[in-house]
Amino acid sequence: MQAITVQDRDAGLARMSLTDIPYPHAAENDVIVQVHAAGFTPGELDWPATWTDRAGRDRTPSVPGHELSGVVTELGYGTTGLSVGQRVFGLADWTRDGTLAQYTAVEARNLAPLPADIDHTVAATLPISGLTAWQGLFDHGRLTTGQTVLIHGAAGGVGSIAVQLAREAGARVIGTGRASGRDRALALGVDTFIDLQTEKLEDAGEADVVFDTIGGDILDRSAALVRAGATLVTIVMPPKVQPKDGRAVFFVVEPDRARLAELAMRLRDGRLKPVVGAVRPLAEAPDALAPGKHTSGKTIIRVTED
Repeated sequence: MQAITVQDRDAGLARMSLTDIPYPHAAENDVIVQVHAAGFTPGELDWPATWTDRAGRDRTPSVPGHELSGVVTELGYGTTGLSVGQRVFGLADWTRDGTLAQYTAVEARNLAPLPADIDHTVAATLPISGLTAWQGLFDHGRLTTGQTVLIHGAAGGVGSIAVQLAREAGARVIGTGRASGRDRALALGVDTFIDLQTEKLEDAGEADVVFDTIGGDILDRSAALVRAGATLVTIVMPPKVQPKDGRAVFFVVEPDRARLAELAMRLRDGRLKPVVGAVRPLAEAPDALAPGKHTSGKTIIRVTED
């Protein structure tokens, strides 16, 4: 079968290529998914798990990509909860070959059923961004109705989903980002937008939850904006500056079938609208994902036509 592989950690995306590789094996509790659409996170080539297996052994050449939408073609021994021919979407495992391939092996528990009226291309934008937004706001940030949340990168992949979920939960939303993202953030429902290039972050005031997707100096300065007893949540790095009277949480997204199903229902109802960017075929993935390529929304690789 064909897949996109990376072979040189130092070269990164520059050594990404279309390659013939063996068909995957379905281990116990796995399924094989024929991938229809896949997502890619630019930073994943810096993750140790992209290059090693669970035992820390080198596994190059490696197939990147962890978000997928597709159809189950095979069940591993002992697999329950899914069936052959079923449409699914979700997260591929971090330490195995990923989703930029015609077929991939995935733990069944990492996948959720995909309703027939949701396009694979749209579904593939959601697993990492949707689960990260949900877990950051509600599992770690404990956001509730009537509170104020400050979302950094409000027009980005994770931030745009977080804005929509926070609004639905009845929170007041302050968004930050570049001036180019202002209109999108306001359309998604932020009450106030702060341009980090021309406006002072401190003018945002205090918040019950600060959700950071940017890191660096913005993360450090955000600690002062956390109300007493409130929470700073980041997905970038462990915070170096702690809130004076609050707490700080750094987390990595985890698979969650139940939450994926809830996100899919929001897609169907029109309550959630991921921002889909360029859609390119598998053979064009090295060019579409090359450094310096920037499109509005998340780039999706279309692997198999419906």
